[in-house]
Amino acid sequence: MTPSFQWDSFRTEVDRRLRAFVERQRPLVGGPDLAPLLTAAEDFLAGGKRLRPAFCYWGWRGAGGEDGPEICAAAASLELLQASALIHDDVMDSSDLRRGRPSAHKRFEAMHEEAGWRGSPARFGEGAAVLLGSLLLVWSSEMWRASGLPAEALAAAEPVHDLMRTELMCGQYLDLLEQAHGESTFESALRVALHKSGKYSVEQPLRLGLVLAARRQEPWIDRLCVQYGHKVGIAFQLRDDILGVFGNPAETGKPAGDDLREGKRTMLIARTLSAASERQAADVRRLLGDPALDQEGVGRLRAIIEDTGALAAGEEMIKRYLDDALSSLERAPITPEARRALEELAVAATARRS
Repeated sequence: MTPSFQWDSFRTEVDRRLRAFVERQRPLVGGPDLAPLLTAAEDFLAGGKRLRPAFCYWGWRGAGGEDGPEICAAAASLELLQASALIHDDVMDSSDLRRGRPSAHKRFEAMHEEAGWRGSPARFGEGAAVLLGSLLLVWSSEMWRASGLPAEALAAAEPVHDLMRTELMCGQYLDLLEQAHGESTFESALRVALHKSGKYSVEQPLRLGLVLAARRQEPWIDRLCVQYGHKVGIAFQLRDDILGVFGNPAETGKPAGDDLREGKRTMLIARTLSAASERQAADVRRLLGDPALDQEGVGRLRAIIEDTGALAAGEEMIKRYLDDALSSLERAPITPEARRALEELAVAATARRS
């Protein structure tokens, strides 16, 4: 699908805004010792689909906001928040790769090893990555506040901005808790997915844009964010769950089956366990979370997920949620251009990718 809202040019603008912002930090993060931190931030921000900025931008346009550099800067700040979350997530999951490159903690670990410094390279890498993620979190707020949007618009949206970040951090904790428990229901996995990804990927960025333009929270905004944003967010996370098991490494940027090695208790795994036979369930519990899981083990888990009907059920749920979300756009009091763009964004966020 070729988006009518010129997806490539929007991403280019977001990229430009992010590069300019990071460049402005250079005098503050100066000196040779801090240079690797800034370079890592630049490299980590260089990739991504820019979905969150797009949902924010089209929320703004949908509620009558005009195109301009200020809304692009505010929307782009969400990528700094996303990057912060991903860096911390990789530390917690012990992920070696992100977007086909070494994750931040592995990058700093390698720097320590190459320099021959004292202490544990792994601990240095994790500590540096946590600090980089925290720095990007600080920068996301700074870029948001300095976007140039009217003060009254920012003030109206600030509660949404605060809630989105709170939900994300609570979702990260719930994810840790879910892995520690070792078992999960579909409902508990859904709760984690919503807080950790679904809400801050779709629902809250959309709400931010709508409230920024309307300069107040209105009932129709809540309805649209629940009927469209909430459902696209769930479908988006379900697609991510499926890609984490069945995705092409060239597309996902991570080794095949990496989510299985990390032992992620996703909605897909929860549904698999609920429908599995005793032998299948025992195999899932034995193999899931094994860091040394080989391709044979990945294949066995994939087969169980398919045989139990969990994969088909996930695909059907994505379709149902997407259809419901698209239907809700027909009733929403937003501009026609934004309606078309949000339709295309929902499809892009939930589409199969080989």
